[in-house]
Formats: sequence, structure tokens, C-alpha cells
Amino acid sequence: MLFLVQVILTLWVSWARGQEVKPCDFPEMKHGRLYREEAHRLSFPVSVGTWYYYYCDENYVTASEGAWDYITCKRDGWTPKLPCRQTCLKSKVTIENGFIADSEPLYLLNQKVKYECRQDYVTEDGHTSGYITCLQNGWSAQPRCIKSCGMPVFENARAKSNGTWFKVNDKLAYECQNGYKNGDGQTMGSIVCGENGWSDTPTCHDSTGKCGAPPVIDNGDITTFPLSVYAPGSSVEYQCQAYYVLEGNRRITCRDGEWSEPPKCLDPCVISEEAMGQHNIALKWSDAKKLYSRTNDYVEFRCRPGYRAVSSASAFRAQCREGKVEYPTCA
Repeated sequence: MLFLVQVILTLWVSWARGQEVKPCDFPEMKHGRLYREEAHRLSFPVSVGTWYYYYCDENYVTASEGAWDYITCKRDGWTPKLPCRQTCLKSKVTIENGFIADSEPLYLLNQKVKYECRQDYVTEDGHTSGYITCLQNGWSAQPRCIKSCGMPVFENARAKSNGTWFKVNDKLAYECQNGYKNGDGQTMGSIVCGENGWSDTPTCHDSTGKCGAPPVIDNGDITTFPLSVYAPGSSVEYQCQAYYVLEGNRRITCRDGEWSEPPKCLDPCVISEEAMGQHNIALKWSDAKKLYSRTNDYVEFRCRPGYRAVSSASAFRAQCREGKVEYPTCA
């Protein structure tokens, strides 16, 4: 019986010693520090239940992911065990022609974040999106999004490729359907993927639909010697006379025996000495007696010596609109 009591007593003493509450020494604050830490005011070790506010260094966050938190002395030591956790900043992501769609400003260590390429851009392996990871030394390798061209829409033609996307400078061959030809009068052709998309629209037309001479426009003409007959799919370009501004498509195409709509050449404004004299004004930055101004250009005026403005200040910067300009007035 005595032996049993001694065993029980020994076990109880061992348990009681295990329940002794040990104070906490100064917390190990990697990448952070106690809030307003002043050595002469803090005395360690401290008893269980004692807590202090703390904050973390740049690019680290507290356990609650806030600007500050508190660390508490418990039976098994300080809590949280890892007061400051490393982060990666969204602002440090530099994906060429891509972006992070998530609105969070920072991410924790080993956290993944999704990126996306801009429209008409893909990664070098042909994906439009993917993930990068926050690592110990910053973000994992960041991809580069490159310009791409998707499969174009063909008109009376078909592609000679099974691809779905193409990189800049890639060439795509196509062939016209039976009885159709492209603008060069051929049954086959090719287009090239460029920074602004495909070099041309792969279009084939009925080979019987020829066109006559291109339409005549005022104050402009085609850039090549005119022919009496043009093959289906042929195209010509227009240019305007000096000071006239071209409006519309510069290039027109022969389709089904008819030309597409030609552009217009908008009239310039002629700023004459007579017109300025009627309003008692002169050119602000020039002593010229006459000026030609293109449509949408601005012309600035001033009052002639001895005259004062009657019109508002904004009227002295007038815009040319298809041959007309609103003159300011001085009196």
C-alpha cells in the first residue's frame, strides 16, 4: 500500500511541475517591433496574459493582416508564433501587356494570383491568362504577353491552317472558293499578323464582276494611273489636293461590279485680309495677310491696334470647319 501511495505521489508531483506557468522572455520579433518600444519601460520576463501592440516592417503584415496587432504571452510562449508574415505587393507586378485583375494591394507568401493578358495578346505559349506566386524573394517569374492575331473571318475563302492564334510576323495562307478570286486576281493569297492586326482582310469575289473607272471626287484623285477596267477585288487609293482633308476610307474596292463608297476632300479655310479687316482683327502669331487652314485646325486672332474685343475671349481661337470659320469681332 505504501508503495502505491509513493507512486501516485511521484506522478502527481511530475504533473504539477508540468503545469507550472513559465514567464515569457522578450518576443523574437523578426521583421517587426513592439509598438513604441522603449527599453527602459519594458521589463522581461513577463507573466502569462501580458500583451503588447506591435507593427511590422515594410512588405510584411501582422497575423490579422493589418497595420498593427498585439502579441500575447501564453502558457506555451508568445502568440502568434509568427507575428510578421512576408508579402508581395501588387504594384511590383510588371507583366508586359498584362495586368492583375484582383483588387487586393498585397499577397501573402506562397499565395497565387491570377494575371490576364490585354485583348489580342497572349503568352508565349498561347495562353490569355495564368498565375504567378508570391515567393520568399518576391514574385515568381512573370510572363510576357505578346501581340497576337486570332483566326480572321474569311469571305468566300478558307484558311490553309488549323491554328487558332498567330504571333506578329506569322503568315497565314488562304485560298478562294471555286469561281472566286482575291484583289490581285489570284485564287490563293496570304496575310501577315502585325502590331495592328492582320495586314488585309482575306476576301474573294466573283471573278465575273469587273468594275469600270473609279469614281471622280472633288479636289482629289486616285494615286495610280486610272484603268478602264478593274478586276473583282481590285482597289485604288485617293489623295486630296493641298490643304484639303480626306474624310472616309482612303482605299476603295471593286466588289460585284461596283466600287465601294469613295472618300471626300473637305475644303480648307481661306483667312483673307479683307475678311479680317471687316472684323478689325489680325492673325495673333503672324503678320501674314492671308492664311490657308485645314479643316479642324485652329486659328488664333487678336484685335488690331486701337480696337478692343467685342467677342468673348474663346472666340479668338476659332476652328476651321469644312471651309468656314467664325471670326471674332473688335470695335
